[in-house]
Amino acid sequence: MSDRERDEHSGVETTGHEWDGIKELDNPLPRWWLWVFYGSIVFACVYWVFMPAWPGITGYTKGVRHHSDRANVVRELDKLQALRGAEGAKLKTVSLEQIEADPQLQAYALQVGQSVFGDNCATCHGAGGAGGKGYPNLRDDVWLHGTGTLADIEHTLKVGIRSGHPQARGETVMPAYGRDQLLSADQIRDLTEYVVALSGRKADAAAVARARQTFADQCAACHGPAGTGDQVKGAPNLTDAEWLYGSDRDTIHDQIWNGRNGVMPTWEARFSPETIKALAVYIHANAGGGEERPQVAAIGGAPAR
Repeated sequence: MSDRERDEHSGVETTGHEWDGIKELDNPLPRWWLWVFYGSIVFACVYWVFMPAWPGITGYTKGVRHHSDRANVVRELDKLQALRGAEGAKLKTVSLEQIEADPQLQAYALQVGQSVFGDNCATCHGAGGAGGKGYPNLRDDVWLHGTGTLADIEHTLKVGIRSGHPQARGETVMPAYGRDQLLSADQIRDLTEYVVALSGRKADAAAVARARQTFADQCAACHGPAGTGDQVKGAPNLTDAEWLYGSDRDTIHDQIWNGRNGVMPTWEARFSPETIKALAVYIHANAGGGEERPQVAAIGGAPAR
Protein backbone atom coordinates (compact mmCIF):
# COMPACT_ATOMS: atom_id res chain seq x y z
CA MET A 1 0.00 0.00 0.00
CA SER A 2 1.21 3.47 -0.87
CA ASP A 3 1.50 5.89 2.00
CA ARG A 4 0.78 8.84 -0.30
CA GLU A 5 -2.27 10.94 0.44
CA ARG A 6 -5.40 10.30 -1.58
CA ASP A 7 -7.72 13.01 -2.78
CA GLU A 8 -10.98 12.62 -0.91
CA HIS A 9 -13.12 13.69 -3.90
CA SER A 10 -11.56 11.63 -6.73
CA GLY A 11 -9.81 8.91 -4.75
CA VAL A 12 -6.60 9.49 -6.77
CA GLU A 13 -3.25 9.62 -5.02
CA THR A 14 -1.50 12.98 -4.91
CA THR A 15 2.11 13.61 -5.89
CA GLY A 16 2.84 15.42 -2.64
CA HIS A 17 3.12 18.77 -4.43
CA GLU A 18 0.94 21.55 -3.15
CA TRP A 19 0.58 25.23 -4.13
CA ASP A 20 -1.66 27.59 -2.22
CA GLY A 21 -3.68 24.71 -0.91
CA ILE A 22 -4.07 23.10 -4.34
CA LYS A 23 -2.74 19.53 -4.48
CA GLU A 24 -1.47 17.83 -7.67
CA LEU A 25 -3.14 14.52 -8.57
CA ASP A 26 -0.98 11.65 -9.81
CA ASN A 27 -3.18 10.76 -12.81
CA PRO A 28 -1.58 8.45 -15.41
CA LEU A 29 -0.86 9.81 -18.88
CA PRO A 30 -3.52 8.98 -21.53
CA ARG A 31 -2.67 5.73 -23.27
CA TRP A 32 -3.10 7.24 -26.74
CA TRP A 33 -0.57 9.98 -25.87
CA LEU A 34 1.96 7.41 -24.67
CA TRP A 35 1.65 5.40 -27.91
CA VAL A 36 2.14 8.56 -29.97
CA PHE A 37 5.19 9.46 -27.88
CA TYR A 38 6.73 5.98 -28.24
CA GLY A 39 5.93 5.99 -31.96
CA SER A 40 7.73 9.34 -32.37
CA ILE A 41 10.83 7.86 -30.78
CA VAL A 42 10.75 4.88 -33.13
CA PHE A 43 10.19 7.16 -36.14
CA ALA A 44 13.14 9.37 -35.13
CA CYS A 45 15.44 6.35 -34.87
CA VAL A 46 14.38 5.09 -38.31
CA TYR A 47 14.84 8.60 -39.74
CA TRP A 48 18.39 8.81 -38.35
CA VAL A 49 19.24 5.60 -40.20
CA PHE A 50 17.76 6.53 -43.60
CA MET A 51 18.16 10.33 -43.81
CA PRO A 52 20.88 12.95 -43.13
CA ALA A 53 20.52 13.79 -39.45
CA TRP A 54 23.45 14.28 -37.13
CA PRO A 55 26.00 17.07 -37.60
CA GLY A 56 29.69 16.38 -37.12
CA ILE A 57 32.94 18.31 -37.04
CA THR A 58 33.64 18.04 -40.78
CA GLY A 59 30.26 16.97 -42.12
CA TYR A 60 27.11 15.10 -41.17
CA THR A 61 25.67 11.60 -41.26
CA LYS A 62 24.45 10.95 -44.82
CA GLY A 63 21.91 8.23 -44.08
CA VAL A 64 21.54 5.05 -46.13
CA ARG A 65 19.36 6.88 -48.69
CA HIS A 66 22.00 9.60 -49.25
CA HIS A 67 19.20 12.10 -49.67
CA SER A 68 20.26 15.65 -50.70
CA ASP A 69 17.85 18.51 -51.37
CA ARG A 70 20.70 20.41 -53.03
CA ALA A 71 21.30 17.56 -55.48
CA ASN A 72 17.56 17.33 -56.14
CA VAL A 73 17.40 21.03 -57.02
CA VAL A 74 20.35 20.66 -59.39
CA ARG A 75 18.61 17.75 -61.12
CA GLU A 76 15.37 19.72 -61.44
CA LEU A 77 17.23 22.71 -62.89
CA ASP A 78 18.92 20.42 -65.41
CA LYS A 79 15.51 19.05 -66.41
CA LEU A 80 14.20 22.61 -66.81
CA GLN A 81 17.18 23.59 -68.94
CA ALA A 82 16.65 20.56 -71.17
CA LEU A 83 12.94 21.34 -71.44
CA ARG A 84 13.67 24.86 -72.59
CA GLY A 85 15.62 23.34 -75.43
CA ALA A 86 16.62 25.20 -78.55
CA GLU A 87 14.71 28.39 -77.72
CA GLY A 88 16.64 28.85 -74.49
CA ALA A 89 19.95 28.25 -76.24
CA LYS A 90 19.03 30.65 -79.03
CA LEU A 91 18.34 33.47 -76.57
CA LYS A 92 22.05 33.48 -75.73
CA THR A 93 23.14 34.36 -79.25
CA VAL A 94 20.43 36.59 -80.73
CA SER A 95 19.90 40.29 -80.08
CA LEU A 96 16.93 41.75 -78.25
CA GLU A 97 15.55 43.14 -81.48
CA GLN A 98 15.83 39.73 -83.16
CA ILE A 99 13.87 38.19 -80.29
CA GLU A 100 10.96 40.57 -80.82
CA ALA A 101 11.11 40.06 -84.58
CA ASP A 102 10.73 36.28 -84.23
CA PRO A 103 7.16 35.45 -83.06
CA GLN A 104 8.08 31.98 -81.78
CA LEU A 105 11.17 33.16 -79.94
CA GLN A 106 9.33 36.17 -78.56
CA ALA A 107 6.52 33.98 -77.25
CA TYR A 108 9.07 31.84 -75.46
CA ALA A 109 10.85 34.91 -74.02
CA LEU A 110 7.54 36.31 -72.79
CA GLN A 111 6.74 33.08 -70.96
CA VAL A 112 10.15 33.04 -69.28
CA GLY A 113 9.97 36.76 -68.52
CA GLN A 114 6.52 36.49 -66.97
CA SER A 115 7.67 33.71 -64.66
CA VAL A 116 10.82 35.59 -63.61
CA PHE A 117 8.89 38.84 -63.12
CA GLY A 118 6.33 37.16 -60.90
CA ASP A 119 8.99 35.53 -58.73
CA ASN A 120 11.39 38.46 -58.41
CA CYS A 121 9.94 41.80 -59.52
CA ALA A 122 6.28 41.74 -58.51
CA THR A 123 7.18 42.13 -54.83
CA CYS A 124 8.02 45.80 -55.49
CA HIS A 125 6.41 46.62 -58.82
CA GLY A 126 3.18 44.71 -58.18
CA ALA A 127 1.74 41.66 -59.91
CA GLY A 128 0.48 43.90 -62.73
CA GLY A 129 3.64 46.01 -62.91
CA ALA A 130 1.72 49.15 -61.94
CA GLY A 131 4.11 49.94 -59.10
CA GLY A 132 3.22 51.83 -55.95
CA LYS A 133 4.45 54.65 -53.75
CA GLY A 134 8.22 54.64 -54.19
CA TYR A 135 8.15 51.88 -56.84
CA PRO A 136 7.99 52.87 -60.53
CA ASN A 137 5.02 52.01 -62.71
CA LEU A 138 6.20 49.72 -65.53
CA ARG A 139 2.93 50.00 -67.44
CA ASP A 140 3.36 53.58 -68.67
CA ASP A 141 5.85 55.35 -70.94
CA VAL A 142 7.49 57.42 -68.21
CA TRP A 143 11.09 56.47 -67.47
CA LEU A 144 13.56 57.92 -64.98
CA HIS A 145 16.56 56.21 -66.55
CA GLY A 146 16.69 56.04 -70.34
CA THR A 147 13.75 56.12 -72.71
CA GLY A 148 12.38 52.62 -72.27
CA THR A 149 14.16 50.98 -75.18
CA LEU A 150 15.05 47.31 -75.00
CA ALA A 151 18.70 48.21 -74.42
CA ASP A 152 17.81 50.66 -71.63
CA ILE A 153 15.66 48.11 -69.83
CA GLU A 154 18.26 45.37 -70.17
CA HIS A 155 20.99 47.65 -68.84
CA THR A 156 18.91 48.67 -65.81
CA LEU A 157 18.16 45.03 -65.04
CA LYS A 158 21.85 44.17 -65.24
CA VAL A 159 23.33 46.96 -63.12
CA GLY A 160 20.41 48.14 -60.97
CA ILE A 161 19.90 51.60 -59.50
CA ARG A 162 22.18 52.73 -56.67
CA SER A 163 22.88 49.02 -56.19
CA GLY A 164 26.61 49.24 -55.61
CA HIS A 165 27.35 47.86 -59.08
CA PRO A 166 30.23 49.79 -60.71
CA GLN A 167 27.96 50.80 -63.60
CA ALA A 168 24.75 51.22 -61.60
CA ARG A 169 22.30 53.88 -62.66
CA GLY A 170 21.40 56.69 -60.30
CA GLU A 171 24.86 58.02 -59.51
CA THR A 172 23.16 61.37 -58.86
CA VAL A 173 21.25 61.45 -55.56
CA MET A 174 18.60 63.80 -54.25
CA PRO A 175 20.11 65.82 -51.35
CA ALA A 176 18.32 65.99 -48.02
CA TYR A 177 18.01 69.78 -47.99
CA GLY A 178 16.25 69.96 -44.65
CA ARG A 179 17.74 67.05 -42.73
CA ASP A 180 21.29 68.09 -43.65
CA GLN A 181 20.48 71.80 -43.13
CA LEU A 182 21.37 72.78 -46.69
CA LEU A 183 18.33 75.04 -46.90
CA SER A 184 16.18 76.73 -44.29
CA ALA A 185 12.66 75.60 -43.47
CA ASP A 186 11.26 78.73 -45.16
CA GLN A 187 13.25 78.04 -48.34
CA ILE A 188 11.96 74.46 -48.46
CA ARG A 189 8.35 75.64 -48.02
CA ASP A 190 8.84 78.06 -50.90
CA LEU A 191 10.45 75.35 -53.04
CA THR A 192 7.46 73.11 -52.37
CA GLU A 193 5.17 75.79 -53.83
CA TYR A 194 7.55 76.21 -56.77
CA VAL A 195 7.40 72.48 -57.60
CA VAL A 196 3.60 72.54 -57.30
CA ALA A 197 3.55 75.44 -59.79
CA LEU A 198 5.89 73.60 -62.17
CA SER A 199 3.32 70.82 -62.50
CA GLY A 200 0.68 73.32 -63.59
CA ARG A 201 -1.23 73.58 -60.32
CA LYS A 202 -2.27 76.61 -58.36
CA ALA A 203 0.46 77.75 -55.94
CA ASP A 204 1.39 80.69 -53.72
CA ALA A 205 2.71 83.26 -56.22
CA ALA A 206 4.89 85.06 -53.66
CA ALA A 207 6.51 81.80 -52.56
CA VAL A 208 7.11 80.81 -56.18
CA ALA A 209 8.83 84.12 -56.83
CA ARG A 210 11.03 83.74 -53.77
CA ALA A 211 11.98 80.16 -54.70
CA ARG A 212 12.90 80.88 -58.31
CA GLN A 213 16.55 81.65 -57.60
CA THR A 214 16.82 78.83 -55.06
CA PHE A 215 15.59 76.36 -57.66
CA ALA A 216 18.08 77.70 -60.20
CA ASP A 217 20.94 77.41 -57.69
CA GLN A 218 20.08 74.08 -56.06
CA CYS A 219 17.82 72.05 -58.34
CA ALA A 220 18.30 73.04 -61.98
CA ALA A 221 21.60 71.19 -62.30
CA CYS A 222 19.69 67.88 -62.19
CA HIS A 223 16.08 68.71 -62.97
CA GLY A 224 16.92 71.28 -65.65
CA PRO A 225 16.17 75.03 -65.67
CA ALA A 226 12.54 74.35 -66.61
CA GLY A 227 12.20 71.34 -64.29
CA THR A 228 11.75 68.85 -67.13
CA GLY A 229 14.25 66.38 -65.65
CA ASP A 230 17.21 64.47 -67.03
CA GLN A 231 16.93 60.76 -67.92
CA VAL A 232 20.71 60.40 -68.07
CA LYS A 233 20.98 61.38 -64.41
CA GLY A 234 17.70 59.81 -63.38
CA ALA A 235 16.25 63.17 -62.31
CA PRO A 236 12.44 63.15 -62.64
CA ASN A 237 10.41 65.57 -64.74
CA LEU A 238 8.67 67.96 -62.33
CA THR A 239 6.32 69.41 -64.94
CA ASP A 240 4.18 66.35 -65.64
CA ALA A 241 1.56 64.48 -63.62
CA GLU A 242 3.74 61.46 -62.83
CA TRP A 243 4.98 61.20 -59.25
CA LEU A 244 6.99 58.38 -57.71
CA TYR A 245 6.22 59.23 -54.08
CA GLY A 246 3.10 61.38 -54.41
CA SER A 247 2.08 64.84 -55.61
CA ASP A 248 0.52 66.42 -52.52
CA ARG A 249 2.35 69.28 -50.80
CA ASP A 250 3.27 67.26 -47.71
CA THR A 251 4.92 64.55 -49.80
CA ILE A 252 6.80 67.04 -51.97
CA HIS A 253 7.98 68.89 -48.86
CA ASP A 254 9.10 65.61 -47.30
CA GLN A 255 11.01 64.65 -50.43
CA ILE A 256 12.88 67.97 -50.48
CA TRP A 257 13.53 67.76 -46.74
CA ASN A 258 14.70 64.12 -46.55
CA GLY A 259 15.82 63.40 -50.11
CA ARG A 260 14.56 59.87 -50.79
CA ASN A 261 16.71 57.85 -53.16
CA GLY A 262 15.31 54.51 -54.26
CA VAL A 263 17.42 51.40 -54.78
CA MET A 264 16.95 48.60 -57.31
CA PRO A 265 19.16 45.51 -57.01
CA THR A 266 21.48 44.35 -59.76
CA TRP A 267 20.36 41.07 -61.32
CA GLU A 268 23.48 40.44 -63.41
CA ALA A 269 25.00 38.02 -60.90
CA ARG A 270 21.73 36.23 -60.16
CA PHE A 271 20.22 35.78 -63.63
CA SER A 272 21.82 34.33 -66.72
CA PRO A 273 22.18 36.67 -69.74
CA GLU A 274 19.36 34.90 -71.57
CA THR A 275 17.04 35.26 -68.56
CA ILE A 276 17.74 39.00 -68.39
CA LYS A 277 17.00 39.23 -72.12
CA ALA A 278 13.69 37.44 -71.65
CA LEU A 279 12.75 39.71 -68.74
CA ALA A 280 13.69 42.82 -70.75
CA VAL A 281 11.54 41.65 -73.67
CA TYR A 282 8.65 40.95 -71.31
CA ILE A 283 8.79 44.38 -69.66
CA HIS A 284 9.29 46.13 -73.01
CA ALA A 285 6.39 44.35 -74.67
CA ASN A 286 4.04 45.23 -71.84
CA ALA A 287 5.29 48.67 -70.89
CA GLY A 288 8.38 49.76 -72.81
CA GLY A 289 9.15 53.15 -74.27
CA GLY A 290 7.13 55.14 -76.74
CA GLU A 291 8.23 53.37 -79.95
CA GLU A 292 6.07 50.85 -81.78
CA ARG A 293 6.03 47.34 -80.33
CA PRO A 294 4.02 44.19 -80.82
CA GLN A 295 0.69 44.04 -79.02
CA VAL A 296 0.93 41.12 -76.62
CA ALA A 297 -0.71 40.05 -73.40
CA ALA A 298 0.15 42.67 -70.77
CA ILE A 299 1.83 42.17 -67.41
CA GLY A 300 -0.47 40.31 -65.10
CA GLY A 301 -2.85 39.45 -67.91
CA ALA A 302 -4.30 42.97 -68.27
CA PRO A 303 -5.11 44.16 -71.82
CA ALA A 304 -2.18 45.64 -73.72
CA ARG A 305 -2.37 49.27 -74.70
